[in-house]
Amino acid sequence: MFETLDVRIDPRGVAVLALDRPARHNALNAAMIRELTRAAKVLGEDEAVRAVILTGTGRSFCAGGDLGWMRQQMEGDRKSRAAQARGLAEMLLAMNTIPKPLIGRLQGSAFGGGVGMACVCDVAIGVSGSKYGLTETRLGLVPATVGPYVIARMGEAKARRVFMSGRVFGTEEAVTLGLLAKSVHADDLDLAIEAEVVPYLDAAPGAVAEAKALLGRLVPVVDGAVVEDTVATLMGRWEQEEAWEGIRAFFEKRKPAWTS
Repeated sequence: MFETLDVRIDPRGVAVLALDRPARHNALNAAMIRELTRAAKVLGEDEAVRAVILTGTGRSFCAGGDLGWMRQQMEGDRKSRAAQARGLAEMLLAMNTIPKPLIGRLQGSAFGGGVGMACVCDVAIGVSGSKYGLTETRLGLVPATVGPYVIARMGEAKARRVFMSGRVFGTEEAVTLGLLAKSVHADDLDLAIEAEVVPYLDAAPGAVAEAKALLGRLVPVVDGAVVEDTVATLMGRWEQEEAWEGIRAFFEKRKPAWTS
């Protein structure tokens, strides 16, 4: 059913949705973005599913954008880049609004879009020693499509500490920022996730879905207009020389011109 994901549902109705490109540190590409969007729809519409655990296989949760995918965007035109950005934004929106509890099981580090996916989870728990970062500005880009969810999770004041700098931070700071609910030892991760899942199995699934939808209406709404704004912002950056210099430097394994 999926090529980049591993999806399993246990007898209780608890689904595990795992990013399954471990050799690429579960980096996002066009295929994974499409499949995540479809998985959100399939699991969201399955009445037997009571909760969804979002995780990854291998050492990393999600390394952000896949290098090959980024190279394709460099070689494409504005229209194709906009389609890719819109696909990512729509995937995040689908994950954010899935009518099931979405519990992030971050078994490893997360960067860029991986941080965005952690932020669309209703709760996220990470493994101590992992690293996180919104590293887009290092490439001359901006964390546009993930931005609404990062700010919703952290709040403006805390987001300002990491949103623009590209700084990498650890699990303790991730908890302080609100990205993670808690950080645990790897051996304790499954127990911590189970503790988050169990209460939902005693709650009425329809009421849970309606409560989540209400919550979404009570906070700043991420709608089509917001999605288009983030896409337009990212497209604007792609047209700046900074972005081309940053991405070329990344592929050439050198420092970009602005680095001191």
